[in-house]
Amino acid sequence: MGLLRSETMKYGMVVLPVSEGYKYVEALGRETACQFEDMNSRDMKRSYRKQIQRIDEVERILRVFFSEINASGMDVFLEKNKIDDFLENGNYKFDTIEAEMTKIYDHLVKTKENNSTLEEERNAAAEETKVVQTALRSLTQTGGHDHSAILDDSFETSAKQPMLDAEGGSRRDYAAFNCTAGTIDRKDQERFARALFRATRGNTFTHFENVDDKLIDPKSGTPVDKSVFVVYFQDVGAGAQSAMSGKVQKICQAFSVNVYVWPSSLEEANRRNTELKTTLADKTGLLTGFNQVLKNELSALLKCPRESSNSYIEDARLFCIKEKSIYATLNLAEGELLLRVNCWYPENDEDHIKNVLKSQNTTQGASLMPANKPAKQMPPTHVRKNEFTTGWQDVIDTYGVPRYQEANPALFACSTFPFIFGMMYGDIGHGTMLLCAGLFMCWNSDYLRYNAPGLFNARFMIVQMGVFAIYAGFMYNDLFSIGLELFDSAWKVQKQDGKFTNYEPNFDARNAGGPGPYPFGLDPMWHGSTNELLYVNSLKMKLSVLFGVLQMVTGVLLKWSNAVHEKNAVDFFCECIPMMVFMLCFFGWMDFMVLYKWVHPIDQPPSIINSLICMAMGQDDLLPLWTGSFSSVDLARKLMLATVISVPIMLIPKPAILWARNKSAAKSEHQALPGDEEAASAGGGGHGDHEEFEIGEVIIHQVIEVIEYVLGTVSHTASYLRIWALSLAHQQLSLVFFQKTIDNGFTVAAPWNCLVLYLLFGAWFGITCGVLLGMDVLECFLHTLRLHWVEFQSKFYKADGYQFAPYSIRTLITPVE
Repeated sequence: MGLLRSETMKYGMVVLPVSEGYKYVEALGRETACQFEDMNSRDMKRSYRKQIQRIDEVERILRVFFSEINASGMDVFLEKNKIDDFLENGNYKFDTIEAEMTKIYDHLVKTKENNSTLEEERNAAAEETKVVQTALRSLTQTGGHDHSAILDDSFETSAKQPMLDAEGGSRRDYAAFNCTAGTIDRKDQERFARALFRATRGNTFTHFENVDDKLIDPKSGTPVDKSVFVVYFQDVGAGAQSAMSGKVQKICQAFSVNVYVWPSSLEEANRRNTELKTTLADKTGLLTGFNQVLKNELSALLKCPRESSNSYIEDARLFCIKEKSIYATLNLAEGELLLRVNCWYPENDEDHIKNVLKSQNTTQGASLMPANKPAKQMPPTHVRKNEFTTGWQDVIDTYGVPRYQEANPALFACSTFPFIFGMMYGDIGHGTMLLCAGLFMCWNSDYLRYNAPGLFNARFMIVQMGVFAIYAGFMYNDLFSIGLELFDSAWKVQKQDGKFTNYEPNFDARNAGGPGPYPFGLDPMWHGSTNELLYVNSLKMKLSVLFGVLQMVTGVLLKWSNAVHEKNAVDFFCECIPMMVFMLCFFGWMDFMVLYKWVHPIDQPPSIINSLICMAMGQDDLLPLWTGSFSSVDLARKLMLATVISVPIMLIPKPAILWARNKSAAKSEHQALPGDEEAASAGGGGHGDHEEFEIGEVIIHQVIEVIEYVLGTVSHTASYLRIWALSLAHQQLSLVFFQKTIDNGFTVAAPWNCLVLYLLFGAWFGITCGVLLGMDVLECFLHTLRLHWVEFQSKFYKADGYQFAPYSIRTLITPVE
């Protein structure tokens, strides 16, 4: 019973002294399982709010540190997931951690500010260096004169001559030319050039040169591709010069470009270039030094304080989680001198909880006592799990948490789920590959425990599904679509012109005591026969229905167990028994006919579908299973009569009994005994606290339940045929993949057949892994999940409970996906 139902829960109160509350809560979170209730939900009194705010600030600082560690690439040196070591040795003091982290954070902020300023200055020096180098190339080409950069290679040679003549005279006003230079993002240079051209009506010329090295943007910290631009324009006078220059400056501001001084001569360009190189080297050196200081600070946080422990920063993060949870739990308690908090806990753990409270050896003791008022809701559901059952319980809880003390489907899913999956996926080869994947996960469970918790919890599930897939593969005698002749065939076969003909049974087909059929699984002689698909489909279809009805009968039996456990005689006699009669008298008879035909040779075997139709319509079956004074037809009629009678039994008695009970209870409440007038007046009549009984709602609900069950058993039985459909799809896909790849390679003549088979094997293996080990596993898993959630659990499972969520420090600090 302990495996079938959740544990018995108790509702109690923990009383703690205020001065020692932290110590007791930490002990309870480490060693016990108690789910505390919020005693301050109405007035929202939180006495430990300031402590939590301090912890929040330290956690923010730690997130900044982790971000910097990841950005610097030092996260490879971060040791984490040493949960056991932290629980044993992580006895830090919050004040110490807060002071250390705040000190490092203040230093980090100042360093980052200095780095940002240095990066801006270094980038400015680097950009101006590119501008000056562009000016050097331009001035060198023009003999040291400025403004030659306005001339592109496409200009005529005459346009490249200096503006001054030999005598120093000027055909045009040389001083009237001006330029603006700077850097711009490479992606914006085309728009920038078009904007200048339109704003100045074509009176400017813009020259771009790409910067080969990427520059770091100080704001975003990302590398940016930039270009050097030089804008040349001509001014006629002072006023015109201001107007044209103003337009260019406004456009530069609109595009947020960086503008630098363009050297006026070759000597000035060389001098400025030398100064900028020195400045750039100095800024780079300072920046490298500051970054090294920053890395040294972060490296100190990455050191492990103990052997085989987490890094110090990871220990600090886990410690903050633990501290925050302790104060959050203390905030749930009420009281000034003594803290009182109600809690749920397993009945079996009561003595352990009391011993943990006594073991603290404090000046003021704590106690666990019954709660001073009843619980407002039903107890939570607590199912003890281990590493094997965790995955299956999670599958069930995804649909809904079991009601308190309700039968838990996970106990049966541990075996029925992988078995039905194996029936769908049955193949020796593919099942072996799935089993190897599960065993690999079990071998690397320590790594998966914290890095991939989902795979860690599912590793035993995958192993089980692989084992049952191999078992079903032997039953189907299917290895990558190839039949195995493990034993001698039970058929005699004659061969003519390379083809098998004239199959004759080599066993006692009449079951008269002669030699038996193939010992285990499907006879390999069926593979490749003309009626292979017809026979195999019939076999798998009947197997699907057999196990489907068996699982649904198990679901009805669990409904029996729920009624017995709740001591609900109305449900047991008015629902459970007629439901079982309905299930066995019709669908159980169908399964019996299948098994009877398998073990009893019949000259003219009846069709099961036709026999069921005759049974439901009340017609005579011309091909009975057996004849005599009490033939199978007579038995089928009586079973059908019981099936029909069970429906009104499910429909009528329960609402009538509930109505009679409510009427009797209401009459007893209104009959006041002598001397009880005062009690009756204080109680307000006695029935005001009870929900009003509506016979109409009860009848409607019962009608819906009966219709859903009756029609559901029919549709659910048909739904189990998906086992046959998925098995057929898997077998046919495997056959097609093998025939189109490896099988075709055997037809190639030597010596090319080796190379072709090598390539075709790679193609076959890739398709097998992608389709049959990827998509098909997921498909079979989802269909098996549906059969459990709908067809099986709908017979008994309410799934309206809520999960027991005890305060556990280990659970809080364990990473989850």
